[in-house]
Amino acid sequence: MYVCGPTVYGAPHAGHGRSTLVYDVVRRYLEWTGTEVVHVSNVTDIDDKIINRASEEARPWAEVAEENEELWWLSMDRLGVARPHETPHATGYLPAMVELIGELARDGAAYAIDDGVYLSVAAVPGYGLLAQQPLESLRAGARVEVVAGKRSPLDFALWKRAKPGEPSWSSPWGEGRPGWHTECVVMSLALLGEGFELHGGGEDLKFPHHENERAQAVALGRSFAAHWMHHAMVELEGEKMARSVGNVLSLGELLESTDPRAYRLLVLQAHYRAPMDVGPSGLAAATQALERLDSLARRIDEIERAQSCGADAAREPRGDPAPAPSEDLVSSFRERVDDDLDTPRALALVFDAIRGANALLDNGDVVAGLARGRAALECARGLGLSPAGDRGISTHASELAHKRDEARAVRDWAQADSLRDQLVRMGYRVEDTPGGTRLYRTGVSL
Repeated sequence: MYVCGPTVYGAPHAGHGRSTLVYDVVRRYLEWTGTEVVHVSNVTDIDDKIINRASEEARPWAEVAEENEELWWLSMDRLGVARPHETPHATGYLPAMVELIGELARDGAAYAIDDGVYLSVAAVPGYGLLAQQPLESLRAGARVEVVAGKRSPLDFALWKRAKPGEPSWSSPWGEGRPGWHTECVVMSLALLGEGFELHGGGEDLKFPHHENERAQAVALGRSFAAHWMHHAMVELEGEKMARSVGNVLSLGELLESTDPRAYRLLVLQAHYRAPMDVGPSGLAAATQALERLDSLARRIDEIERAQSCGADAAREPRGDPAPAPSEDLVSSFRERVDDDLDTPRALALVFDAIRGANALLDNGDVVAGLARGRAALECARGLGLSPAGDRGISTHASELAHKRDEARAVRDWAQADSLRDQLVRMGYRVEDTPGGTRLYRTGVSL
């Protein structure tokens, strides 16, 4: 999947947090079901906004981009999103962009004028498909841009000739830089190939950005994304969050005052195609819901520890050891998520199961309660929503723990000890349990 990433001219805000979390949920869920995912998300490190910010602050544009990209990844790591497998930068694909623009020009789909090179949307079959409007309707509603030589107000820049003092690169059309719409089509096709499965981004990107990406591929006769996914915007106390309104909530500030998992839960509670409010009341409710998740995880952990120590109550659990409730729960959970990523209904199922598991345990039905509770926690993990006990465990550390379990299974104690030492050096406390190696962050019970 290809997900449109940040233009690094400023610090990320809550809307960026929703965007990355939506596609992180898609990725984690697919991987949880056993699907292999290749996740690509670009970094726009050269753009008008970056140039303008650099001019305002009287410093190099590359410095602005690097500084804000560092802030971006810091926030994404704190938010708990899995880093994309590939994070191509626009400046790293400039020769490929020049080549693609040249192909479009040779095929007659692009034309050069004084200020750059433009794509003629009239040459693109089915232009307007993503916007769900015909070409004539789009043309009638387009803002009139006074650009000498431009054939249609819908035609968009593939190459922008540089103005004095702007960063620029060489091309057959003079010094300049590529238009924003060109970078994503080049990088997605280069890294994922034609006909890749999914392209995602905010609903504000559907038109013109994604429409114009697709237009370039279509004009070249190349198959593009098979499926498109667009998430809705973020609101703050009922009002659309926007810089023009002045109500933009910094993601960094949000994460300073809120458990990052609470924001993930808030994202999951809203369908991805519906607006999401990030007001204080919603975050407070999400934090309370997290405590129910964490409380069950702690309760299960205590029972399992008692079982491993041979406690009488744990050795002789009451109730029938029937796994059906867990299997039914996971099956129903998957049905709901598979239905257009219906995370609100899937979450309702999970929290119903948490209540049910606690009720079973309260009544002394340990076997059924554990089965129900474990399944509820496992489903939550399928959406990237882990109880506090799972936080901070990297994929690499989990892989090492699994290798250690394999070594212990064949009594390769030297290898098991070596892997334990490696995990300790990485900042984990290692505990042996009947279920295998369990990891804790040093100083924090995970």
